[in-house]
Amino acid sequence: MTTIRLLTPSDRAAWEPLWKGYQSFYEVVIPPETTDLTWARFHAANEPMHAFGAFDDDGTLKGIVHAIFHRSTWLPKWTCYLQDLYVEADQRGLGTGAALIERVADLAREHGAGRLYWMTHETNERARRLYDQIAERSGFIQYRKQL
Repeated sequence: MTTIRLLTPSDRAAWEPLWKGYQSFYEVVIPPETTDLTWARFHAANEPMHAFGAFDDDGTLKGIVHAIFHRSTWLPKWTCYLQDLYVEADQRGLGTGAALIERVADLAREHGAGRLYWMTHETNERARRLYDQIAERSGFIQYRKQL
């Protein structure tokens, strides 16, 4: 049984190893100052950022997901971007990732969003198998310009 709920400030110690695992998976290093700021934003009432966790029966955090609401020039309603999704290796393929995505979809509906979207790396084949089952691939390719 997995329980999905908003993360609270007291969940930081459990969240941080998964956050670092996510960074390791994507071979990035996010500075501690940015992690601190991100964590604070999740819990600030005026921020459009949210963090959920998937907890197993004994209360161990097994997966995380982060979502951000923003406006769109294509839709009159809010858009919800699922920015980060990470599930511990022993939980992959058991429905934890799908449950986290569905919780963000519920949040997006609650906020009147017109769309939920996310990205993954093209080499993340295991996640892509799940995503292909529950969503439509847009066909867009992301480009980045460092500033």
